[in-house]
Amino acid sequence: MAINKIPFMITTSRNIHFGTAELICDKAKKTLMSYIQQVVRAYHARGFRVCKILVDGGFECIRNNLVDLWHNTKCRIQEQTCPRSREIYKDHHRKCQGHSKCTTIQNPPRLIAEMVYNAVIWLNIFPHKYGIHTTISPRTLIMGLAIDYHKHCKLAFRTYVQVHEEGDSTLKPRTSGSIALQPMGYEQGGHYFLSLHSGKRLKAIAR
Repeated sequence: MAINKIPFMITTSRNIHFGTAELICDKAKKTLMSYIQQVVRAYHARGFRVCKILVDGGFECIRNNLVDLWHNTKCRIQEQTCPRSREIYKDHHRKCQGHSKCTTIQNPPRLIAEMVYNAVIWLNIFPHKYGIHTTISPRTLIMGLAIDYHKHCKLAFRTYVQVHEEGDSTLKPRTSGSIALQPMGYEQGGHYFLSLHSGKRLKAIAR
């Protein structure tokens, strides 16, 4: 999937409806295969077995690699046109962009990536209407992590905050302006932030 010509690798599973997304630097075979293997390992770690992979024409270059990778299994590789999940992620991105007070300003690539990650995590957090369980979310099924409202829902995406940074004994400011991204999703809570000073992704506990 590409948004503003920025390439992402996305996957979603039928029945479980667990989605993943990752900003990729290129579309080389090594890059695509590495990410697919990472996703497959996540399912295997929770006792699920990947038996079929549906891809669009953009993955024709690694068809043989996928077949070789799972030649001892019954995993099948099939081609499928534009998956619906791709459009769902783009719809969430458009809504997020539309809620911004600065819709006329072009978002930097880093923030566009974070919009996609934000869409993925919230789609995974809620049980899917057509999922395999009526009350357990895709995220809990695959990652074993649940969301606590009081820990993970303190900040909306793109909220301006001050994030504490370690300093010295001088009187220099100990906080820096940042933008809230999405919850880390771990049991102890915490959010990801985008520093307006350095442009780096930060981790901190929202208080």
